[in-house]
Formats: sequence, C-alpha cells, structure tokens
Amino acid sequence: MASGSKKVIFAALIGNTLISITKFVAASITGSSAMLSEGIHSLVDTGNQGLLLYGIARSKKLADEDFPFGHGKEIYFWSFIVAILIFALGGGISIYEGIKHVQDPEPMSSPLVNYIVLGLAIIFEGVAWLFAFREFSRAKGKWGYVEAIQRAKDPSIFVVLFEDTAAMLGLVVAFAGIALTQLTGILVFDGIASIIIGLILVGTAVWLAYETKSLLIGESANPTVVQGIRELVSSKASIECVNEVLTMHMGPDFILANLSVDFRDSITADEVERTIGEMDGSIKEQFPQVKRIFIEAEKRIGLDG
Repeated sequence: MASGSKKVIFAALIGNTLISITKFVAASITGSSAMLSEGIHSLVDTGNQGLLLYGIARSKKLADEDFPFGHGKEIYFWSFIVAILIFALGGGISIYEGIKHVQDPEPMSSPLVNYIVLGLAIIFEGVAWLFAFREFSRAKGKWGYVEAIQRAKDPSIFVVLFEDTAAMLGLVVAFAGIALTQLTGILVFDGIASIIIGLILVGTAVWLAYETKSLLIGESANPTVVQGIRELVSSKASIECVNEVLTMHMGPDFILANLSVDFRDSITADEVERTIGEMDGSIKEQFPQVKRIFIEAEKRIGLDG
C-alpha cells in the first residue's frame, strides 16, 4: 500500500476523533437529532479508520505454513467490515434517531452552537476530503473516477474518500435541517435531516460492500496486466500458443498467476525448463505485483491430443 494512502487514513482518524467529540458535546447542549447523528457518523468513521489501519498491519504478515500466500486479503476483509459498520451503526442508528425525533420532536436550544460546530466540521472535513481526493486522483492514473474505483485493488484508497464524501454530504444536510427547524419552527425538520443522513450512510455502505466483495472472494488482475502477461509469453519463440492466463489478487500488491501454455513439439525438456524460467523472470520484472507464477504445459485447448 502506498504511504500516501496511509497518511490519508491517519489524517482522517485524528480529524474524526476530534470532530466526533465536538459534535456529541454540541448535541448534548442543543438536543439536536441531526447533530447527534453527525456525532455517531464521525465516531463510526473514527473506528473505521482504526480498522483499516489494523487490516493494513495484518496484511503485511509474512506467509507461513497455514497461509502460504500471505495475509494480503486481510485488508479486503476489514474493508468489508467497515462497510457493514457504516450500514449497521452509522446508517441504522441515524435513521432510528431521526424516526424517533419525527414521532416525538423536541425543541432545540442554543442553535448557534450547532452552526459553529458544523461550520468548523465542514472546514476540517473539507480539508480531509481534499487530501483523500488528491491521493485518489494520483493513484487512479489515466482511468476515470468511476472506472478507477471499480478497478482499484487497494480498497483503503477509496474507502476513506467514500467516508469523507458521505461526511461532507451529511454535514450539509444537518446544517439545512437545523436551519429549517430554526427558521420555520417545524421541529420535524431536524429528525428528517437525521433520517437523510442515515440514508446517505446506508447508500455509501452498500456501494463500499459491493466494491470490496469481489476483492474478498478473489478478483482477477486488471485486464491490462492479464493482456500484458499473455503478450509477453506469446512472444517467446518456444511457445506455440497461450491457452489461459488466470490471475487472482491475494492482496493489493500480490497477484497470483496461473498460465496454461502449449510449447512447440520440437523443443527439448531442457528448453522447456529454460523457457519457464525466462517467462517467470520476465513477467515479474514487467509486473512487480505478480509474486507467484504457476505454468502448466498443455496442448492447445480445443484440440485433440
């Protein structure tokens, strides 16, 4: 994982810890449901960043007898857990609090406190979002933003960006709900804002879970890598054809590759052995993320004998 991504997580962790404390204090003073939901949101985000850092640390463990391909998928597992927590704790509790305050609205006191806290939170979250967005833009390369999310093999890169985006939207909704409640005197606006914040979190969680699911169960390398491996192997004079190039991400920086190739009948066993060694070295040199390669010698698929 890039060190820049880790810095983004640390920055978000520190920021959300401070913001969540401030929001909870403001919610206790004013009685605002939207502010309470925002406090819950920031607290969940704080825990999520801690889980991401834990997952990164676990994914760096070396391979052993029980896990011969290492622990790289730990980061995928903990990213999926983050999505579940956003859905269950962030979204669920916010929606519950909103419904409760819509059914039994309570007047807010000291709304100025809410405005000050939300204003500061928007500034802090805005800086964190910009930091995460710049890191994501740097990592995405030439791909578009949606395509980059779909192709990304390191979920920590986009998880923080998703969280910060949801946080910014939640702050805007909370601000609008509190303002409408104060201007109109209709108390349910505060509860409605809390429900909307919960729905934003649920939507974010569902998208995160969808994007990390394929990585968790075993997603292939990006098509450019697969095609590059195929072309590199096909260029070898002793190769008749490449039947299959099967790949799987065992972690953000660990690709497992299994190749099925048809060697020319005219070459000797020594030449086959030498060619396999050359292919292994060439693939790893051109694609450093490919850590383990298995090569099977098979006749062209679809042909007899």
